[in-house]
Amino acid sequence: MPESAFYDKKRSDQGGGEGTPHGRGCDASILLDDTSDFTGEKTAAPNIKSVRGFEVIDTIKSQLESICPGVVSCADILAVAARDSVVTLGGPSWTVQLGRRDSMTASFSGANTELPSPIFNLSDLITTFSLKGFTVNEMVALSGAHTTGQARCVFFRNRVHNETNIDSTFATSLKSNCTIDTGDDENLSSLDITTPVWFDNGYFKNLLSSKGLLHSDQQLFSGGSTDSLVTKYSNNAETFYQDFSNAMLKMSNLSLLTGTAGQIRTNCRKIN
Repeated sequence: MPESAFYDKKRSDQGGGEGTPHGRGCDASILLDDTSDFTGEKTAAPNIKSVRGFEVIDTIKSQLESICPGVVSCADILAVAARDSVVTLGGPSWTVQLGRRDSMTASFSGANTELPSPIFNLSDLITTFSLKGFTVNEMVALSGAHTTGQARCVFFRNRVHNETNIDSTFATSLKSNCTIDTGDDENLSSLDITTPVWFDNGYFKNLLSSKGLLHSDQQLFSGGSTDSLVTKYSNNAETFYQDFSNAMLKMSNLSLLTGTAGQIRTNCRKIN
């Protein structure tokens, strides 16, 4: 799972007001290919070469359309897929509320400016999540999605070569795959070095040992206000699971389109 696989659901893209058919939140705007009318979000800096699996959504949508055409939106597919991927990797489940509709446009600029950056400091993270209505506790819980997936070298090069609040052995182990040479930009490393393919609380345990891969990861445990939350989640996986599930449910309702707004796309890559 890419480094922005969960962050992409926090998007609140630029465009219309409440009830208008614009990309604003959990409306599958990220799935739209570029058109002559707009540049989509797939090539925005946080997404390009990071968000993958679009062909999987295509397959799901095609099968659904053959059974019940025009009923299940691409936005609902993404919401269910996010939950099911967590469950498949051993994490918690939650009840996904359905009825979303799909946007009819996307925002390249919104994706570039409104997603949390891997170089953010703690104050930046708190502010960014707060602007979307999330508490500090919810922000830390959602960051726990980095218990699985990978990040590109370009996002953590400076941390492993220049930062001091990183375990020296951990940093050394990463430098061979992410040298100072920008030719290594696309090389991948696991966000959670201990249990990279399982959804557990290993991410938080790593932070206690200064083994957060991204600068923004380690900021959650760096002598600041979120240290106690990281410690709590590292000690109690069930508490993390519960808080993560509740935060994901809240996030899945962020600025969505319902009723007669937007549409239910036949093909997730383009409007009807």
